[in-house]
Amino acid sequence: MRMVDLIEKKRDGLELSTEEIGFIIKGYTDGTIPDYQVSALTMAIYFKGMTEKERADLTMAMVESGEQIDLSAIEGIKVDKHSTGGVGDTTTLVLGPLVAALGVPVAKMSGRGLGHTGGTIDKLEAIEGFHVEISKEEFIDLVNKNKIAVIGQTGNLTPADKKLYALRDVTATVDSIPLIASSIMSKKIAAGADAIVLDVKTGAGAFMKTIDDSRELAKAMVRIGNNVGRKTMAIISDMSQPLGFAIGNALEVKEAIDTLKGEGPEDLTELCLALGSHMVLLANKAATLEEARAKLQEVMKNGAALESFKVFLESQGGDPTVVDDPTKLPQAKFIYELAAKEDGYVSDMVADEIGTAAMLLGAGRATKESEIDLAVGFMLNKKIGDTVQKGDSLVTIYSNSENIEEVKNKLYDNITISAEKAAAPTLIYEEITE
Repeated sequence: MRMVDLIEKKRDGLELSTEEIGFIIKGYTDGTIPDYQVSALTMAIYFKGMTEKERADLTMAMVESGEQIDLSAIEGIKVDKHSTGGVGDTTTLVLGPLVAALGVPVAKMSGRGLGHTGGTIDKLEAIEGFHVEISKEEFIDLVNKNKIAVIGQTGNLTPADKKLYALRDVTATVDSIPLIASSIMSKKIAAGADAIVLDVKTGAGAFMKTIDDSRELAKAMVRIGNNVGRKTMAIISDMSQPLGFAIGNALEVKEAIDTLKGEGPEDLTELCLALGSHMVLLANKAATLEEARAKLQEVMKNGAALESFKVFLESQGGDPTVVDDPTKLPQAKFIYELAAKEDGYVSDMVADEIGTAAMLLGAGRATKESEIDLAVGFMLNKKIGDTVQKGDSLVTIYSNSENIEEVKNKLYDNITISAEKAAAPTLIYEEITE
């Protein structure tokens, strides 16, 4: 088998076989196939696409390129949730303890965030003592005992994907649906989930800016998952404005606590109930989505979801008393209000630029070496469609610096107030199950 023949085959729009895709991924991972040939192949895929079979084969070849997490010792159907990312996306912090309170095992492998705010682990580490440095045996024991645990990503998970992504990043082939879908799904499958619920974001703060692109990506990932034997579904949700009110690590932890009490922002609560209902259904803990939703609302109401969060934190060294007293979370030295300059209605909030403003405060990482300030961030006081009077606070800014003019200017540039009332954006556009 020669790589040049496979490049030519894909260039001409023909389907690569399972064996040919396995040959490519193995050779690229071990270094016997050079970057320049794989670059040519990814460009051919960019223009010619891949069949459903090719996408499934590519995903599994990347899964098999490294370590695969064996979760078979965990009782029940393990359901993972993946979000394609956004601003103020606190869903994982809420969903983990929420569905665990109904007996759904949540064995979560998470990373640290590059971008607007930290990843799930960074947010959890805003809680004093919390750590993810636990052995795999302890991880499995905790999930069996408490139905929830979080561990850091292993370094040898899907090495082919890491190598391929770095190459795509410098060869203008990142924006290829087959390659994006295979990349995301390979990590989820290697992490050992039996079923996967996907939250595919759409809008200014999302990787996919349009509904059509988001739908195409969601369908591609759902088909890959189902084709390789993982029950998979996707929800397409809005990211034209930040989700919830909080942007920043400690602030998002507090918002997650409020949501688990049933007192969180309406949009965050609704999205968590929608995603959680599918997780509960896939785990066979309810017969219908309606039943699953009712059960989730009940554990919010009766305190079981909050208790699940406390047990989870304490089991991994965190201080569970922050749940009852969130002032124990890291606190910023300075609090500023961003005052509206005119009367009207909020008509636009550019989510990704507002996220960048949070990163300028120190809430996120510009590079892997950047230090995150867990205390800083924003609380949004207005969202799209809300009425505003001159002088009203649009955003409360939590900062450890007195010099925030650049941050304030960026917020003003990306929150539009108009004379005409704007409709609040749709939160959930579609649910894709096959």
